Amino acid sequence: MRRILQAALDAADPYEAVRRTLSLKGHSLQTANCAYDLRRIRRVAVVGAGKAAIPMARAVSDVLRGRVESAFVVTAVAGKVGPKSGIEAAVAGHPIPDRRGLRAAQRILETALSLGSEDLLIVLLSGGASSLLPLPDEGLTLADKQRVTRMLLRSGATIAELNAVRKHLSAIKGGGLAAATRAQVLTLILSDVGGDDPGVIGSGPTAPDRTTFLDAARILRRYGLWERLPAPVRIHLVEGLAGWRPETPKPQSRIFRRVAHVVVGHNRLALEAAAAGAGRSGYESVLIEDFVTGEAAMVGRWMGELGKNLAGRAALPGPVCVLAGGELTVTVCGSGKGGRAQEFALAAALAMHGSSGVWAVGFGTDGRDGPTDAAGAMADGGTVARGKKKRLAAAAALTRNDSYRFFKKVGGHIITGSTGTNVNDLYMILVKPHKRFL
Repeated sequence: MRRILQAALDAADPYEAVRRTLSLKGHSLQTANCAYDLRRIRRVAVVGAGKAAIPMARAVSDVLRGRVESAFVVTAVAGKVGPKSGIEAAVAGHPIPDRRGLRAAQRILETALSLGSEDLLIVLLSGGASSLLPLPDEGLTLADKQRVTRMLLRSGATIAELNAVRKHLSAIKGGGLAAATRAQVLTLILSDVGGDDPGVIGSGPTAPDRTTFLDAARILRRYGLWERLPAPVRIHLVEGLAGWRPETPKPQSRIFRRVAHVVVGHNRLALEAAAAGAGRSGYESVLIEDFVTGEAAMVGRWMGELGKNLAGRAALPGPVCVLAGGELTVTVCGSGKGGRAQEFALAAALAMHGSSGVWAVGFGTDGRDGPTDAAGAMADGGTVARGKKKRLAAAAALTRNDSYRFFKKVGGHIITGSTGTNVNDLYMILVKPHKRFL
C-alpha cells in the first residue's frame, strides 16, 4: 500500500508537473499550447493559491531564471520557499476561509490591478484555492462567506456546486481576477476536480463562468439552505437575479482572448502511476475509468462488497488491485469527526466484515482528509471485529460520521502530513487470494 500511494504522489509532484509543462527557449516562454516573447513583456508577476502553490512557484521561478519581478502565493500549510527565491508565501485558513486569506486575496487583486497590457500575470492554482482566496463582493463580509461555506460543506454539495455559489459572492472568483487586469494571463493548474474544468478549479478566478446567480440560488434551495442564509447573502443573490448586480464574465467575453489555461497535473496521472506501482508489487490492476463522486459511505460499501466477492472467488488468478480516483462527499448527519476518505474506508470495512485477504484504502493526496490530521485510512475484513473488542460499533460510528475517532482507537489511519500536492483522492481495494487458489 505504501509503495502504491508513493508512486501516485510522485506522479502528482507539483514542481515536476510545472517543469514538464513550462520551458524557456531563448526569449520564448512556452507551454504546450501558447508562447510568450519575453522581449515584448515589460513585467512578469506570479501569484498563486492552493496547497501546491509554493512548489509550483519555485518551478516557475527556476524556469524564468530571474525574469520574475514579484511572486506571492497563499497556501494552507507553511512550506520552504528558499531565501533567494524571491517568493513570498502566506498561510491562510482551509477549508473555512479566514482573515489571512482575505488579506492575501486583496494583495493578489492589487497585483493584478497594477499590471498593464505589456505585462504578464502568471497565476498558479491548486486544490484549496477557493478557500484561500476569500474576497467578498460589495455588501458582504468574511463572516457571511464563512457561514455559507460551512453550510455547504455539511450539506453534501459537490465541489462544483459549492464553487458556483462562491463565484457569485466573490469579487475575485468566476473570472473576476482576469477582468481586473489588463495584462496577459497564463494560468497553470494542478487540477483537483473531475474533468479539469478551469472554471471550477479554485472557483475559476481567471476563467469564464458558465454558472449564473440563478444557478447559485437553485443550489442553495436544493440543499434547503436558502432560508438559513445570512440576510446580506440573500439580498445579494436576489439583487443579482434582478440584474442589479453584474454577472460573472461569460465565455464569449473579450477578456478571455488574452487568457490561457494549462493543466499541468490531475488525478488521472496519479491513478495511472498507482496502477503501475501496484503492478511492480505483483498486483493486476483494474482502473475504474470515471472520476468517482457521490456519498463516501455508498461508494465505500460498493467497493468493499466488490473486494469481498473477489476474495471469495476460487478462479481469481492472483492478487488484484482495484483503483478509483475522484472526490466523494459526506452529508453530515451526526456530530462526529472524520473525512470522506476515512468514511469510505469505514463503510468498506462493514461490507468486508469477516472476509480475509482483502483491504480497502481511502487516501487524500494532500495528506489531510477533512478537518483531521489523517490522510485517510486502511481497513480489512477484521476491522469491525477489532472495533467490537474496544467496545466500538463501526455501524454507529458511520451513522455519526465519526470515522476519525473509530480509526484512531482501532488502528488503520494513514498519516503523511502535508504532501505539498492535491489531485483529489485515491480509493483502492487490494485482494490477495489464498494460496490454494493460485
